Amino acid sequence: MTESFTICYNKNDNDHKMILRGKQMKILFVSSETVPYAASGGLADVAEALPIALKEEGVDIIRVMPKYRGIEDNYELKREFSFIVETGGQAKVADVYTLNYDGVLTYFIGNADYFERDGLYGYTDDDERFGFFCKATLEMLIFLNLQPDVIHLNDWQSALIALFMKKEYVHLDFYHNIRLMFTIHNLQYQGVFDKSVLDDLNLPTKYFNMDAIEYHGKVCYMKAGIVYADLVTTVSKTYAKEIQTPWYGYGLDGLLRKYADKIYGIVNGIYYDKYDPATDQALEHNFSVENFIEMKPKQKASFQRELGLPERDVPLLGVVTRLAEQKGVDLIIQAMERLLNQDVQFVILGSGDYFYESRLKKLESEYPDKVSANILFNQNLARRIYGSVDIFLMPSLFEPCGLSQLYSLRYGTIPIVRRTGGLGDTIIDHKESPEESTGFLFKNYNSDEFVQSIQRALELYQQKDDWNALIKRGMTTRFSWNKAAREYIEQYERIME
Repeated sequence: MTESFTICYNKNDNDHKMILRGKQMKILFVSSETVPYAASGGLADVAEALPIALKEEGVDIIRVMPKYRGIEDNYELKREFSFIVETGGQAKVADVYTLNYDGVLTYFIGNADYFERDGLYGYTDDDERFGFFCKATLEMLIFLNLQPDVIHLNDWQSALIALFMKKEYVHLDFYHNIRLMFTIHNLQYQGVFDKSVLDDLNLPTKYFNMDAIEYHGKVCYMKAGIVYADLVTTVSKTYAKEIQTPWYGYGLDGLLRKYADKIYGIVNGIYYDKYDPATDQALEHNFSVENFIEMKPKQKASFQRELGLPERDVPLLGVVTRLAEQKGVDLIIQAMERLLNQDVQFVILGSGDYFYESRLKKLESEYPDKVSANILFNQNLARRIYGSVDIFLMPSLFEPCGLSQLYSLRYGTIPIVRRTGGLGDTIIDHKESPEESTGFLFKNYNSDEFVQSIQRALELYQQKDDWNALIKRGMTTRFSWNKAAREYIEQYERIME
């Protein structure tokens, strides 16, 4: 970018939107999944929301993702052109499509061999598939004569772009002024593959060393993003520190400590217009911060009726999660077993590990008047849980950011979370700061501390004035995408300088 660039706030703008003076900042946002086109987790939510918020803040933002099977069935993609990318020792065709939806232009890179499949990930050639995607994304820019100021990479699937651009394409002037940001959404998934992928992608073996992308005799795509990007971000400030420790670093903590000076955390946001209990059609009885005392109990009663639970004014505790160890499901089950002798009810929504699924269904069969275990995922049911229960349980082993605790606040439900990652960054504990609190936290990963935090919440539940004050603070707390977008803009400017 050749023209001068500064950031300021327009004081006459009631929304306090960030204004860019000089040339408009251009960002290319690269992700392997995006809502509403294809999604398997939180990355897709970020890839939808952050570019829209960046555009609202004045950024020229463009997205890139693979064209998976079925996207064209629901959206009218426009085929633009095709070109050849060499992978796996063959000339592979990259088909480029576009779609302008929600005001953001998205490029889709297609290839029948790699992406016309039933799922997004989990194939034996994922290394080659996403290596192709990385090469095609970079080379597509030349065909488009598109030179962004920053390419924003996300997780291992797009991380090789950093290595290709900084090392293999460095001789091309076209890429010299482009900067790279790499965001880690979940360090547990690193893209570790056999060394043979170097040959498949025409990468020299010189990169097979500890300072590049070698990892315990394998190739690690995540390392490419960490080593070669100009800035590494994570989705919360605490997680940025946690991943530099052995407990959370999944073998990469030493590397992350080495590059600590370029690691920065930015908390994700949520759409407050999209997730609004006053207008959400998934709820039978809508409510707002002005009338939740009257209307939320009606919603709770109708939900108890739907679940087949007795319609009683007892604490209703909810869980919406993937049934996996990371999400603290073992602690949830242990807590349920210890608390079901009290006058409480539980509703769980999720699927995953069969061991957890079967234990939850067993509890439902033993306590049919107290437990509703829904082994599936349904977005509308999830929203009804957020909007109907009194307490939301989220005792994660680790949580890079977490969105469920933010949804629960928005829907007038009190979260109980473990102090890890973004959970500790977004929830204020009632015991530590009663006048500012928004929920309950516990520190160590064990059922004793978790149950103690639940007992604290159950005691406050009986003190209706204090409980309603806690609900009101949560409903008025804001973690918006516009706030996150402004932080990203500051970091884009930082590496552009």
